[in-house]
Amino acid sequence: MVFKIAGAEHSRFKTHIFSIFRRMSRNTCWLCKIFRAEENGISSKVSLDEVLQWSQSFEKLVTSKYGPMIYKTYLKTEHSDENIEFWLACEAYKKITSQRKRISMARKLFTSYIQPQAPNEINIDSPARKAIIRNIQEPTQSCFDEAQRIIYMHMERDSYPRFLESKFYQKLKRSLQNNGDN
Repeated sequence: MVFKIAGAEHSRFKTHIFSIFRRMSRNTCWLCKIFRAEENGISSKVSLDEVLQWSQSFEKLVTSKYGPMIYKTYLKTEHSDENIEFWLACEAYKKITSQRKRISMARKLFTSYIQPQAPNEINIDSPARKAIIRNIQEPTQSCFDEAQRIIYMHMERDSYPRFLESKFYQKLKRSLQNNGDN
């Protein structure tokens, strides 16, 4: 079954997702607020097929249409959503063609995620951090590649398996499967 987010199906999808959250423990009820704030970014649909593909590989999760948003919501429960935010920001950074815009974005990435004590500091090794510090004055399209690779590996190895086993993912999948039977 497919839930359309725009138009008449919007409230049905919203009710469906909130019912999943309500069934979770009281410790995670704040997820409703997170999802409510982020659902405005969803413009089309979430299908059972897409949700099932997320379990095939981490790459399928992060390159799917809604996987990154759902995964980010889960990572907030682990207090590690800066990882997916950084990874997605790097993907956007690589697409910048203007040198002026690249310099501006590189500085934002550096001050938000790389510099020591950054508000969303990511967990990368010292050599990767030092290489970025050296290259930040003349940033290239690939200057964040090593840090992005490290963060991808952290997520793939650590939080992705927990995401697949989480009540959050399991209930979403089960609910879509059950609605497909109707």
